[in-house]
This record gives sequence, structure tokens and C-alpha cells, in this order.
Amino acid sequence: MNNFLKYTFLFSFLLGTIGMNAQTKLGAEDIITESSEPAEDIYVDDIVAKRMITENRVLQYEPIREADIAWQKTIYRVIETREKMNLAFRTPVKPFFSILRDLAMNGDITLFRHDGVAPDYKEPFNAAEVENAFFSTDTTSTIDYDTYEETVAINKSEVYYEDVNRYRLKEIWFFDEEASMLKVRIIGVAPVIDVVDPETGIVKYPEVLFWIYYPTAREFLSKHRVINDNNDMAPMTWADLFESRFFSSYIYKITNVLDKRVQDNYSATDERSGINALLESEQIKAELFNFEHDLWEY
Repeated sequence: MNNFLKYTFLFSFLLGTIGMNAQTKLGAEDIITESSEPAEDIYVDDIVAKRMITENRVLQYEPIREADIAWQKTIYRVIETREKMNLAFRTPVKPFFSILRDLAMNGDITLFRHDGVAPDYKEPFNAAEVENAFFSTDTTSTIDYDTYEETVAINKSEVYYEDVNRYRLKEIWFFDEEASMLKVRIIGVAPVIDVVDPETGIVKYPEVLFWIYYPTAREFLSKHRVINDNNDMAPMTWADLFESRFFSSYIYKITNVLDKRVQDNYSATDERSGINALLESEQIKAELFNFEHDLWEY
């Protein structure tokens, strides 16, 4: 009996010593209890911590056999960001161009060169070209009147989201025989800036900065929320915006034998060339939807 009491006392003494040592090492501020919460869960600048977007996963495209594609057309569109429906592209909170820049700088997406109107997905940008893609260069010349020598200086300025007034889309419309539906797949997205004459301030020509391959960028674009004027809680991402086609655009080219743009069918000196090109763009849209309608018999 005495031995039992001795062992019990010794065991209790050892447990108390271990507990005191552990408490001394942790300190008062390091003690973790069941009620402890991370700081990001305590100081939430919202009603709840929103994780629907960050934990969102994009569904893969439905596999389609080549034999099931009965008809297809490649169409190029322009998204004018200054239109009311497309103002989300220009939001100062997180503009779309800033998202592309961050993804490109982190190496999440690949930037590609373009060949005229059509993108070329065979020649990606290298590291130096990726950095230069988000900067515009301009040259200024100064003359030394003492020596009459001309000095040319190259000025490098960052491209801001306000400079990107348009985005181009390359998409393929096709008829899936298995589903008996007319479907569309976005292939590429490209930001476009206007090159302005520094002396006159007149726009000389639009310049495509780069193209991205949209199917590989869907997963990353699905992690960024689109600002919604009507509802701050609307869980729409940039991938949802493109997939649901929640944007306004016009067609500037459709595949044809002569590889012409819509505006190439009208003279540049004609005052109504721009209006006629827009009217033809709307006519192409109507023909596209009427094509699917005419496939069915009522």
C-alpha cells in the first residue's frame, strides 16, 4: 500500500512539472485554446469571409469529336470597354487588364504574338517581352542648334487600364451534331490600345499588345470577381462573364476566301463607311442565329 502511494505521488509530481515547463515555454500570448480564431476570421471587412470565388473550380469543356462538328466559323469580335455594359473592364478596383498583367508576371498565363488580325499561338513571348508588353515606347528627337546634331531619345511608359479601350476576341461557332446545338468557344483574348500622335493628339492606329489562349486562362480568371453595379454579392467571375457572354461586342471579321475584315469592304474615304461596317456586323449576327433556327423544323 505504501509503495502504491509513493508511485502515485511521484507520477503526479512528474505531470505537474511537465505542465509548468510547457506553460513557461509557450508564454501567455502563445497559449492556444479551443476558442482561439485566426485574425483574418475575426477582423472581416464584410458580413462573412467570402470564399466562394477563391474555392471555385471551373468545369472542363465537354469533349467533342471532330466527326460531330458539321459546321463551324471563326469570328473576331471587339469589346468596347467604354460602353455601359462593358464598364466592368474599366473598374479602378480591379480592372481586367491588371488581372492579365498579374497573371502574366506570375507565369500563370502565356502571352503570344499576333500575325495581323489573327493570333499566333506558336510563338510565345519570352521573359523580356512579357515585361515590355505592359509598357509603351515613344521616341522624341531634339536638335542641338550649336552642332546641328539630332538626338533621339526613347521614352518608356507603363500601359494603364485606362489606355485599353478595346479587347479583341477570337471565337469559333460550330454546330454539334451529337447535341444538335449551335455552340461557341472563345479561343483568344487580346487588349488593344490606341497609338496617338504626340504632336497632334490624333489616333494613328490601334495596336494589339498580345494574345492570350483563353482555354488555359479560364481556371485563373475564375478566381477573380467581376464588379456588379446591381449586387455586390453576385458571384460572377471573369470566366463566368465570358462563358455567359455578359458583354457587348461587334464583329469586325469572319473567315472568308479573301481574308478581309468587315471594314475592308468599304472605302476609307466614305463618310458612312463606319456605319455601314456596323450594319454589316449586325447582319452577320442575325445570319448566325438564323442559321441555327433554320436547322429546326416546326
